[in-house]
Amino acid sequence: MRPTRLLNLALILCAICSHFAVAAESGAEWWQKAVVYEVYPRSFADSNGDGIGDLNGITSHLDYLKDLGVDAIWITPFYPSPQVDFGYDISNYHAIDPQYGTLADFDRLLEEAKKRGIRIVLDMVLNHTSDQHPWFLESKSSRSNPKADWYMWHDGKDHQPPNNWQSIFGHSAWQLVPERGQFYYHAFYKEQPDLDWRNREVRNAMYDELRFWMKKGVAGFRLDAVTSLFEDPQFRDEPIARPGKNAFGEPILNRQYTDNLPECHDVFRELRQVTNEFPGGVLIGETYLPNVAELEKMYGAHDDELHLPMDTQFGFTKLSADAFRQKLREAETGLNGHMPLFFFDNHDNPRSSSRYGDGTHNPAIAKLLATLLLTPRCAALLYYGQEIGMENNDPKRKEDVQDPVGRIGWPKDKGRDGERTPMQWDSSANAGFSTAKTTWLPAAPNYKERNVAAETTDPDSLLNYYKALLRLRKTNAALRDGDFALVNESDKNVLAFVRTAGGKSVLVALNLTSKPQTVSFDLPAGHQAITVLSSFSKAGQSNNLKDLALPPFGAFVGQVSDLSR
Repeated sequence: MRPTRLLNLALILCAICSHFAVAAESGAEWWQKAVVYEVYPRSFADSNGDGIGDLNGITSHLDYLKDLGVDAIWITPFYPSPQVDFGYDISNYHAIDPQYGTLADFDRLLEEAKKRGIRIVLDMVLNHTSDQHPWFLESKSSRSNPKADWYMWHDGKDHQPPNNWQSIFGHSAWQLVPERGQFYYHAFYKEQPDLDWRNREVRNAMYDELRFWMKKGVAGFRLDAVTSLFEDPQFRDEPIARPGKNAFGEPILNRQYTDNLPECHDVFRELRQVTNEFPGGVLIGETYLPNVAELEKMYGAHDDELHLPMDTQFGFTKLSADAFRQKLREAETGLNGHMPLFFFDNHDNPRSSSRYGDGTHNPAIAKLLATLLLTPRCAALLYYGQEIGMENNDPKRKEDVQDPVGRIGWPKDKGRDGERTPMQWDSSANAGFSTAKTTWLPAAPNYKERNVAAETTDPDSLLNYYKALLRLRKTNAALRDGDFALVNESDKNVLAFVRTAGGKSVLVALNLTSKPQTVSFDLPAGHQAITVLSSFSKAGQSNNLKDLALPPFGAFVGQVSDLSR
């Protein structure tokens, strides 16, 4: 072959390799190892001094998120809304609520995030709309209008609700509309009527809402309440789950006729087809399910449904080696090889620092939880402020409650205000969140000590520990790509596992007790490990794995040799 032909061939091969290198970098499966950071926009950063966070506030802190090391941010709803459920009651799916900004502000956020290698994932509420959405206003106007059957309507029984179904937020799930002389079903607040997903027009309309945002360049969606899309067509009463009353003073029902019905999977497959129109798109499911067998179904029999259904079992188990070992084992053996999505915190549940903290070892427990979240084989969700150890600041009086469910259920259920307080940026007024005299929720009292600015300059802070963990997920081949194997499985006190890739292995050992533990590992490759990261010692130290000492709630990550030798 002549030199010119060799040169041309080389140039062609270089071009092909370059194309695939770029494709791999932006990869269609970027989400498999992603760390996604949840931003509750109302509480993240206020750019205009009105006491409510907004899109420009998020944009102003993108450099912080890049430095932290996250791959994507999930933004909870910012669409136009009456704000009954703080954005989860949507009245227009393809616009921005003025209190959060404009579409131009969103486009700028998207562009600036892209410059920093951060993807944007949006919250999409499919189960219901606001009762102020034009679809519902038309639907409720008569029984004969074009959208009359877009929602879950029923005649009822003798002017009473058709059955005993309850709202997740308390009391009957049925609301009478005099204009139609019928009840509509609402799984959540009465201002959030459920759509009828058996109606093909509803499906097509909602799929187009997803396309609108994906055409703008979003990376995908976190699907809210996605297992609640269908209800029993026979409208049968829910059975009693167990004796007693719930927080609202009503019987405890098991929701077998209103949650996780088989028809959901038809919609998941269609949603996957929609996102497949946009390479690299991801579907994250809010999937509160009873066991790993049900979770496995969410991926689809042919890997054609949700990319990352949330493993809601993992982050809400008790703090014990056996309990978390079982959850990790289930994720490895029960999901047919699919990537689990782990998390501890979100906008609907008390913060992990408050749930797991014992008042004595809170800093150590927070680092242990960070290690437990970010070192297994998984994708992971973080919640704003988790990386600095923000704690719940629950309302002390009913009149201070913003979340309606907290007013309905007070005092047994105080609502979700406590986990939604403003991000603690620094020690200035309102924790640096806003220049307003008052903010929609008050900053937690400890913000002057626990904030981003203070922790940034403290090398031993939780924030810098998270940064180190997130760097390791990207740079350490075993933690990034490695297989997962539990070790010392009979140990009641210390949870340990090994990640192995490319002839290199990393040992993770976690003391889940309040007492010091000394543990011995019989690893075929040898008995030494170099500290890569530890909650209690410096990196680079050599450790004898026959005699590894862990302080209370201590976390150890160490590099060892290939265990297969």
